[in-house]
Amino acid sequence: MKKIFSSIGNYVKNTDKLLILYCMCASGFSVLLITSICMNFMNSYRIAYVQAGASLLGLGASVVISLMDYRMLAKLWKFHVPVAVLLVAATFIFGIEVEGADEKAWLPLFGGMTFQPSELLKISFILTFALHLQHVGEEINKPSNVLLLCLHGLYPVLLIHLQGDDGTAVIFFIIFLFMLFAAGLSWKYIVPAIGSAVILAPIMWFFILSDFQKNRILTVFNPELDPMGIGYQQLRGITAIGSGQVWGRGLFSTDLQRVPKMQNDFIFSYVGEALGFMGALLVLLVLAMICIKVLLIARHSQDIMGKMICTGVFAMFAAQAIVNIGMCVNVLPVIGITLPFFSAGGTSVTMLYLGIGLVLSVYMHNKTTIFDK
Repeated sequence: MKKIFSSIGNYVKNTDKLLILYCMCASGFSVLLITSICMNFMNSYRIAYVQAGASLLGLGASVVISLMDYRMLAKLWKFHVPVAVLLVAATFIFGIEVEGADEKAWLPLFGGMTFQPSELLKISFILTFALHLQHVGEEINKPSNVLLLCLHGLYPVLLIHLQGDDGTAVIFFIIFLFMLFAAGLSWKYIVPAIGSAVILAPIMWFFILSDFQKNRILTVFNPELDPMGIGYQQLRGITAIGSGQVWGRGLFSTDLQRVPKMQNDFIFSYVGEALGFMGALLVLLVLAMICIKVLLIARHSQDIMGKMICTGVFAMFAAQAIVNIGMCVNVLPVIGITLPFFSAGGTSVTMLYLGIGLVLSVYMHNKTTIFDK
């Protein structure tokens, strides 16, 4: 027993306690919010139990991952990449839809539970892309290296797009861009890429995007375009946020509005109504502190791989948070992105904690100290 307590003490001493604390606060806040939603709008507390269980499982997994050297985990890509890709591929045959989703991106598990393989693929991709970036090192701007990096970065985007989950494909693309730019990609590639994107935008609008996707975008500029259809969710969400005013109506008030998917994609709207501006500000503060801690750990990493892993995890958190909140306040189209740690979803929460585990691994196995400066 003494050895167990000694091991726990050593771990607490050597890990980033604040990052773990912020994540635990986010998870505790999430369970409280989802319990409130269950009490007010559902006949069961099942999703609250799942969220609590997934958070504890994820926290435990993050501790285990943090004890492993991230360099070793990256080099095990021959094992985790095929598993992640095959699980995503399995959704093309065995995939199911969950309530409120339009794509068959989940695999059924026992007890009515589901698993979303694309979340595991995010973690695998961050590891392998960081390894790739370290391998090319200072020769990142060599044309052949840029081409191979782009092919590496775009394969998960295409795979998830074919799966039908364009929202998650966008997050993959943002992670890819953040890691590539942070590694030192030259402006001689960035400027032409931006120019090409501007040129291709009309082509995508007229020949690639479906009418449904176009209407999602148009609804952002005119919510009344289809108030009982595509625009309904965002109209309800923004109304809920506004009705909360400064302090909100209260978590367990009986006078709260039902917003579609308020336990998932639109939980920020529920926060705004139940806890008001101050509650929404608290959520933003917690997420900002998590992102800042991840960036600080990236800054103090002594190798490229550690910096890139932290950059990838930061991009995953920041992109999902910005897109989700943008959806809720009607400045971005609804593309089915969850709010990190807060939205209900066992797979999402567990995989987010795996990402935190990778960051903690960088902190514990490769960081500068005051004696290195």
